[in-house]
Amino acid sequence: MLDHPITGIVGPNGCGKSNIVDAIRWVIGEHKIKSLRSDNLDDLIFNGSKSRSASGMAEVSLTFENTRNLLPTEFTTVTITRKFYKSGESEYRLNDVSCRLKDIHNLFLDTGVSNDSYAIIELGMVDDIIRDKDNSRRRMLEQAAGISIYKARKKEARQKLDGTQQDLARIEDLLFEISNNLRTLENQARKAERYFQVKKEYQHISLELAKASLADFNDKYKQLNEQQNQEVDRKIQL
Repeated sequence: MLDHPITGIVGPNGCGKSNIVDAIRWVIGEHKIKSLRSDNLDDLIFNGSKSRSASGMAEVSLTFENTRNLLPTEFTTVTITRKFYKSGESEYRLNDVSCRLKDIHNLFLDTGVSNDSYAIIELGMVDDIIRDKDNSRRRMLEQAAGISIYKARKKEARQKLDGTQQDLARIEDLLFEISNNLRTLENQARKAERYFQVKKEYQHISLELAKASLADFNDKYKQLNEQQNQEVDRKIQL
């Protein structure tokens, strides 16, 4: 139980001091396995010993007393759990309810507690602060002043803005493509309209031509019929 403002963990080398810090950092979302002094997540699972059999998973639970409502939740006791199975599956749980890593991050966003915060200091981080590696002092002061939450929200807003701008760019590309397709369809529509107009005119002309040909045929038929009648009358008179 860590119920004091400042807690120090002391002991001889190899007794597991760093393991406690690693476990706390891992359960609140540390995903860089190198930061946990391991090569892969499988190293976190107990491989067994002479007196104990191997475990099928690694599990860490961390419980906070939230009586002062420092965490944005109605629960007075908050327990976060992280599990990793030999099958490669992993899960996060909040008060024994399945959740996302983002839910864990949001829960601690305004508290200064995170997998890379200076609320949990290991030996290597002391050296980084002294040497100010990668502006570590500035990050520590920002976390202590409560600026980190605003930087995180600013980063999230920037990502959403960038995503929106990308969506707008894709929409503009789609509109340009649709405009080109629309012009092509309009040209095709005009050609189709002209085709049906010409076809209609052709049908009208064809009918008129057929009528004219039929009238000419009737005139010739009448002439031949009259000539035949005249020839018959002439032969009768003879």
